[in-house]
Amino acid sequence: MSDDDIRLDNSDDAVPRWYVIQCKGGESFRAAEQLGNQDYEVFHPVLQVQKKRRGKLEWVSEPLFPYYLFIRLDRLVSNWRPIRSTRGVLKLVTFGVDLPVPVSDALVETLRQHGSPDTEDAVNVYFRAGETVEITEGPFKDLQAVFSSHKGEERAIVLLNMLHKQQRLEMPVAQLRRRD
Repeated sequence: MSDDDIRLDNSDDAVPRWYVIQCKGGESFRAAEQLGNQDYEVFHPVLQVQKKRRGKLEWVSEPLFPYYLFIRLDRLVSNWRPIRSTRGVLKLVTFGVDLPVPVSDALVETLRQHGSPDTEDAVNVYFRAGETVEITEGPFKDLQAVFSSHKGEERAIVLLNMLHKQQRLEMPVAQLRRRD
């Protein structure tokens, strides 16, 4: 964040502004839901990522900022008291003063415009071309390969060194593990 994204002036207190809420660990989704149920305007930017669960790749939503979300309030009309006692909320973020400091509307608008894509448009972040992977099942179990590309949702192309030559091999994505 730049200095332009955080404003220290208190001019025009009646205009709704965006503030940052720090959430308890792993509870940003709960906090966003609970605040929404209390009719607060909340923005919780998320992205779709692929995670391996029980041997299968699944798309899951993860927070862009794992412990934070944005809430729109004005200093005069909004009821600030219930926020601190809302499930999942730790505190309103302050910067060296007792009052929360608003972030610029432009920052939140930029995040909204470049917000989370639909699952069909989401980028696979689990494996990237050129990354070393380990095969976890089948006849090539425990061998290392180079991830080449996806072939549909469930299949992948890997390059495996066999007989002093790189061989292209198509296999289920669920049989691959990132090599550290």
